[in-house]
Amino acid sequence: MAFINNMIKQYRIRRNEEFSDIIAKKKSKAGDAFVLYADDRKEAYSRVGISVSKKLGNAVTRNKIKRQIRMMFANIYDFTESPKDLIVIARNRYLERSFEENQRELEKLIKSSII
Repeated sequence: MAFINNMIKQYRIRRNEEFSDIIAKKKSKAGDAFVLYADDRKEAYSRVGISVSKKLGNAVTRNKIKRQIRMMFANIYDFTESPKDLIVIARNRYLERSFEENQRELEKLIKSSII
């Protein structure tokens, strides 16, 4: 995998305009704990943006969720395989499930969106 310990900045979507552009294209898949938006990319690697609503908890909780989602991507996704821009939005059900259950659901959503 093209990963160094944590998701390096090259593999992250950070700007609000990029989030908006990808979400506006409306190519999405939804599960109980996540909504995943995907868009094709011309560069040789994929990027991921993670969004966690304030409804899921305070800043400490939201940052923990983002760290967990980045770790899930490190475990299940190859950023050089098929270049895509992915936006992951965590839902309320995320907190009700274990890390492993959430990771399985995210993996299923990623595989279904990369067709």
